[in-house]
Amino acid sequence: MVAERRVTLYAFVIMSNHIHLIWQPAFGLTLPEIQLSFMKYTAQQLKRSMEINGHRMMDSFLVNKEDRTYQIWKRRPLSIELRTAAVFDQKLVYIHYNPVKAGLCINPEDYYYSSAGFYFNGKDSFGILTHYSGN
Repeated sequence: MVAERRVTLYAFVIMSNHIHLIWQPAFGLTLPEIQLSFMKYTAQQLKRSMEINGHRMMDSFLVNKEDRTYQIWKRRPLSIELRTAAVFDQKLVYIHYNPVKAGLCINPEDYYYSSAGFYFNGKDSFGILTHYSGN
């Protein structure tokens, strides 16, 4: 989605049971469109990976639905519009300290699956981030 320029990704953290993203849809795209596309693509990739690796956890995603056999994501993601720089900064700190609160690291920038390193020391290990300047 970032490579296709469908979103600008400012921040993220991937935890064991959830993900936080701060992103902005490209002009002409809506947040629901982007969320649906993201959830569909990542669910397919996660399912494929579990199938290839014979992961027993896959059974925990089984559902009894007419339109699907597995459900990876909750159907209603929580979206919060970040209208001011102050709210953006608050959410940025919140997501970067998620791994610290979970006991996964001492410092936010030490957690690999996060954009914290990008904001703390300029290191973009994934090459997909745009720095938020607060303007």
